Amino acid sequence: MEEHKKRIIKAIQYIDSHLHEDLSLEKIAEVGMYSSFHFHRIFKLITGETLQNYIIRKKIEKSAFYLSVKKDIEIKEIYLDLGFSNHSVFSKTFKKHYGIAPSSFRNSAPEFFHRVLQKASKNGQVNTVFSQYICHIDNLLNWTDMNLKVGVKELPEMNLASVMSLGIINVEPSFNVLIEWAKKRQLFPRDNVKMISVYHDSCKVTPLDKVRIHSCMLLDERLKEQNEVVFSETIEKGKCIVGSGELTLDDFEKCWVSLFLWMNEHHYSMRKAFPFEIYHTNFKEHPEGKMIVDFCIPVY
Repeated sequence: MEEHKKRIIKAIQYIDSHLHEDLSLEKIAEVGMYSSFHFHRIFKLITGETLQNYIIRKKIEKSAFYLSVKKDIEIKEIYLDLGFSNHSVFSKTFKKHYGIAPSSFRNSAPEFFHRVLQKASKNGQVNTVFSQYICHIDNLLNWTDMNLKVGVKELPEMNLASVMSLGIINVEPSFNVLIEWAKKRQLFPRDNVKMISVYHDSCKVTPLDKVRIHSCMLLDERLKEQNEVVFSETIEKGKCIVGSGELTLDDFEKCWVSLFLWMNEHHYSMRKAFPFEIYHTNFKEHPEGKMIVDFCIPVY
């Protein structure tokens, strides 16, 4: 089973990097080194969904993310970039997934103030409900001022060793795998080692059991020796909104919401890059479970 997981992870990485292309079963099976017949069955066994459902879900979730945070992009540009042939196909698919049209979604979720929830109604239809979890914006802004130091910085290129996790619950085990790998190569423990989480999905639009997060370790140089479990990843240098503070894990959601709010209020646009967290301390070593974290959004 572990060998199958390695191959499926490789296929998932390919899919997520080529959402704008025609992703045929034959091509993806080839990337995973399977026959088309066996790949379809094994993919569903490991991920819990069919290949086609996975591809459609990833495209729709990415479109929802862009609709929420990239207000300067026309809806047409978003759906064409993700490989939808026309507005009708995109709108129908989006509404089936979230229960609301793309334009209404954009208007209803202006600044990530609300969390997208899905629930089945009595007739089996999926209704999208925007549940406000921060009662008043002023409270959030006051909390941010008290707990985060926010600014825009030019960050250098970062070379990472990464392990993929599917689902929030698998992030910590992925870090454990990474640390064991690093210990064998005398890369851990060492002074000032930095651990990083890179969010390849947004927890606002992707179910928490399906969200893809990379558990990473910052290296001095690009990783040369890699495999399907521990692989090389690079965060490109560039401008980022950075929110820094000493916080508990329970504070992370508010931090991200407040940073996206700050981004929109200051008229920045998110680059086509993934948000990430840099951990400077370990919450397990703090009596109150706090850690020093940088929350980073790549912008231009």
